[in-house]
Parts: sequence; structure tokens; C-alpha cells
Amino acid sequence: MAERSLLNQLTGALRCLPGVGPKSAQRIAFHLLERDREGGLRLAHVMADAMTRIGRCRRCRTLTEHEVCAICANAQRDASLLCVVEQPSQVVAIEQAADYRGLYFVLGGRLSPLDGIGPDELGLGQLEDRLEEGIGELILAVSPTVEGTVTGQFIADRALSHGVRVTRIAQGVPLGGELESVDGGTLALAFAGRRDF
Repeated sequence: MAERSLLNQLTGALRCLPGVGPKSAQRIAFHLLERDREGGLRLAHVMADAMTRIGRCRRCRTLTEHEVCAICANAQRDASLLCVVEQPSQVVAIEQAADYRGLYFVLGGRLSPLDGIGPDELGLGQLEDRLEEGIGELILAVSPTVEGTVTGQFIADRALSHGVRVTRIAQGVPLGGELESVDGGTLALAFAGRRDF
């Protein structure tokens, strides 16, 4: 009975992963136990190591195992550009897809007073300190949700009070998208942000 209990614990633990429901967790558990115990042990070791050693960069708040992340430590980056994102995964997405050579600041969420997320939880005091370091342009790369828009406006107001130029990443029709499948709000933003061809 104890063996079954441990299997249930493994299945339950796997359910903490996003998109992994009870059936998927059970499939993963059985796969690791029946076909890839070595991979499961490696996963457990790396996961335990990552959970204890990865923290936040003291400059930009992204995830790193060092006090300062590799991007912030890179003297070749343009320190006059600061891109504000909501999550560390967005830093990775921008680094992989864009030719951006500036620095980042990771909020860790959006302003949401009902959920108890205010300026302190997002490190906005730390962001304000960064604005005093000679930032020439602050690029808002926050979600175009209600909370994201409010968060962006709050940050823009603070940046403008420091004399920092504020821009927002373009929004609109995705590359390869069909106009009839794009929602009205996105289409309105695409028209408002149009530029010369």
C-alpha cells in the first residue's frame, strides 16, 4: 500500500505543472517509472538544484542563479534602453525573437489591488531607482489587458516625471493572421498604430 501511496504522491506533485491534469500527470509518472528512471532521477536532481539556487537578479528581477543576471552584467548592452515586462519568460521570448540590445525590468505581474498586488509587490520602487540612472527610453512590453494597461500607465507616469521617454511595443494583427479572425480591439489598435508602407 505504501508503494501505491508514493505513486499517488508523484502523480499529485506533477499536477503542479501548468497544463498537467490528473491523466497527464499519471501518464508522465508511469512513463518515468516504466521507461525512463534515469531521466526521472536527472529531472529530480536538476529540479531540486534549481529550486534552491535560482533567485531574482538584484538589478532587473529576472530569474538567475547569480546575484546579477548575464544580461545586466553584459557591458555591451545599451544601458539607456529599459524594457519593462511582466514575467521572466517574456525576457526569453524577446531575446529569442527580437534584435533588442537594451536592458530589462521584470515586474512579476500586474497591478491588481483586488488580488493584493500593488506597487511594492511589483518592485516599482526599485524601477523608479533605475529611472534615475540615465535611462533614455523606457519600453513598455506589458499585456494589453485592463490590468496591464493600468500598470503601464502607472509606470509611464512615473517615467515621464523623471523626464524619461516612454514607448510601448506595437500591437495589432499577428504576422500571417487573417483580418476576419482578429478581434475588434486588436484591429482598432492595429489601425491606430499604422505606419508608412
